[in-house]
Amino acid sequence: MTAVPDEPLQRIADLPGVDSAVGETRTLVDRLLGHRILRRRSSDVSMESALRGARASAVLDGADADLEEVRAGLSEDPRVKGALRVSGELGPLADTWPKAPRQVLARLHALAAADGVDEDALGRPRTDADSAADPLGLGPAPRAAEVAARIEGLDTVLAARAAVPALVVGAVVHGELAALRPFGWGDGVIARAAERLTLITRGLDPKSLVPTELGYLELGEEYGAALRGYLTGTPEGVGGWVAFCCRAVAAGARDSLATCEALQRG
Repeated sequence: MTAVPDEPLQRIADLPGVDSAVGETRTLVDRLLGHRILRRRSSDVSMESALRGARASAVLDGADADLEEVRAGLSEDPRVKGALRVSGELGPLADTWPKAPRQVLARLHALAAADGVDEDALGRPRTDADSAADPLGLGPAPRAAEVAARIEGLDTVLAARAAVPALVVGAVVHGELAALRPFGWGDGVIARAAERLTLITRGLDPKSLVPTELGYLELGEEYGAALRGYLTGTPEGVGGWVAFCCRAVAAGARDSLATCEALQRG
C-alpha cells in the first residue's frame, strides 16, 4: 500500500465512473432526506437505521445474528453487542471526528471490543506481535509502523476541501481502516462506522438515516474483491472501490426509504 499523498481526493473523484456513481447515490439520499415522514418521525427512522446497520456490520465481521433477535436484545454475540454500542454513539462522536480522528477511533474500539478483548487492550492499536482478524480475506495485515503512519494521514483526508464529495472521502476512510486493521479485533465495525461518521459530518447524511453497513452486507460477495482492488492503488482499483461504496450507500438509502414508506402507511 502506498501512503495517501496531499490532496489526492479530487483526483479520485475525477476517475472514470466515480462522478456518475456519486451523483446517482446523492440523488437517492436526497430523495430519502426529503421524505415527508421525516418531518414527524425522523428519530424513528434514525433508530431503525442504527439497529439494522449495527446488525449488518456485526454479521460482516462474522456474527450469526437474526435481526429480530437483535431488536429484542437477545443476542449475546460480542460482535453484535459491540456494533450496537458503536452505532448508538455515532451522534455524540460526530463533532470530534474531523478534528481528532485518532481519539475517536480509540473510542470506537473501546465500544466495539468491550466484550471481545482484555480491558487493557481497549482503544490501543495492535503491535506486530498481535493477530488481526481478516473476515474479508485480505491477507496479512500491515505492520504497526505503517498503520501508525497511515492513521496519522487521516487528518489530511478528513480535512479535504468541501468540493470533494462526501462519498469519496468516506470511501477512502473506509478503505484505509479496513485495510490497516489497526486494532486487530472489531476493525470492520470501526471502518464502516468511520465512513458513516464521515458522511454525517460532511453533510451527506446529517441525521444518520442511511444504514450503509446494510448495503455492504447486501453486496457482501463483492466486498472483499472491491477492497483488494483499492489496495492495488491503481486508478481502476481505487475508482472501482469508490463506486462500490456508492452502491452500498445507495442500498442503505433504499432500505431507509422502505422504512419511511412503512411508517407512512402506519
